[in-house]
Amino acid sequence: MQLLINPADELPIYRQIMRQITEAIAGGLLRSGAKLLSHRELSEQLVIAPLTVKKAYDELEALGFIETVRGRGTFVAAKLPLPNPGADLERLRQNARRLLAQAYLAGLTFDQVVELLQETHSQLTENHESQKENV
Repeated sequence: MQLLINPADELPIYRQIMRQITEAIAGGLLRSGAKLLSHRELSEQLVIAPLTVKKAYDELEALGFIETVRGRGTFVAAKLPLPNPGADLERLRQNARRLLAQAYLAGLTFDQVVELLQETHSQLTENHESQKENV
């Protein structure tokens, strides 16, 4: 899996790393037990400070998405965190409100937003679906 960092993005670099890893897990590109690059390897690949990668990994580990095994490396957690439907739903409502507000300010219609969501859904799940077909 190749991560892409955009220095001009409003998200800090460590959050960009976190977002891409969690999206890869959600989309099935990274499965439980998959080994991640070490802090040093990923920092060299992205040309960023190793502490930036460590911060992203530490936060992902605290959230339960990844786990580090001393001497072996960092892996996608065997057991991913259980969702909290109430809290997750409220957070999603807030994000939906922000998304719609930004879309409307950009001149998009509701149908265009739905189309954008469908495209994004396809991108997130296409790797997962193609992996199922290859099994």
